[in-house]
Amino acid sequence: MPAKSKAQQKAAGAALAAKRGEADKDDLFGASKEMVQSMTEDELEELASTRRKGLPAKKD
Repeated sequence: MPAKSKAQQKAAGAALAAKRGEADKDDLFGASKEMVQSMTEDELEELASTRRKGLPAKKD
């Protein structure tokens, strides 16, 4: 499923980096912290790879 906002895409990217060990999980907060625990690496990669062009900053 593609990301529905730029904020969701950014949070998924941060969560993916933490899940892969490229970033510290303790530095995450909010949605990205929940994403690390509840989503697989493949799901996070799909969200994070969504093109940002045309996406709203935040979902209404």
